[in-house]
Amino acid sequence: MELKYVTYVRVSTKEQGKSGLGLDAQRRDIKLFLDNYTDKPYQITAEHIEVHSGTDNTRPELSKAICTAKERKAILLIAKLDRLSRKVSFIAGLMDDENLSLQVAQMPNADKFQLHIYAALAEQERDFISKRTIAALKEAKLRGVKLGGLRDKTNERNKAKRVQADHFAARMWRTLEPMQQQGLSLSDIANRFNEIGITTVTGKQFQPQTIKNIIRRCSKS
Repeated sequence: MELKYVTYVRVSTKEQGKSGLGLDAQRRDIKLFLDNYTDKPYQITAEHIEVHSGTDNTRPELSKAICTAKERKAILLIAKLDRLSRKVSFIAGLMDDENLSLQVAQMPNADKFQLHIYAALAEQERDFISKRTIAALKEAKLRGVKLGGLRDKTNERNKAKRVQADHFAARMWRTLEPMQQQGLSLSDIANRFNEIGITTVTGKQFQPQTIKNIIRRCSKS
């Protein structure tokens, strides 16, 4: 009998969603599970991708994945338990659903009871780490340590990068503007810069998005 799976992968930010950061790793873990721990023929009937925080349980793609798995009598397959939620109460509700079969790739032999225990332990650990961090910050403040120093340095570096990018855009604009007025596309302009060996501020080849960013910076000035 062929097994049916519905996969669900999630990242927490738009940046991760756009870059694929985390999604490929989750898909890799899912494939490792299917290749090494599934002894029957199988098919993945659907994949649901979500860009949303795990602390918020009102996630439309997860709801769709659960409904799809139930309708198709498929197993909901995730890479890691915290991709479902970081709240044990939410995970426990899914475990209690008799119409939903759940499999975690990184815990291939765990049953529902073991997953429930793991979720509870993970939540306790996160709560303890949070309290420990708050306590450490309070102690540092009492000792007179100036908090936020690293963030200030990061902000300074980011500001310097923005200034450098603005100056670079201004220099490039003198060459780019006539090309834009001729009606050349972003790709055409990028290709022309690459052909004559001009590189970006980071020493890379130009892409259409790079040209678009320069135009946006110069239009604001």
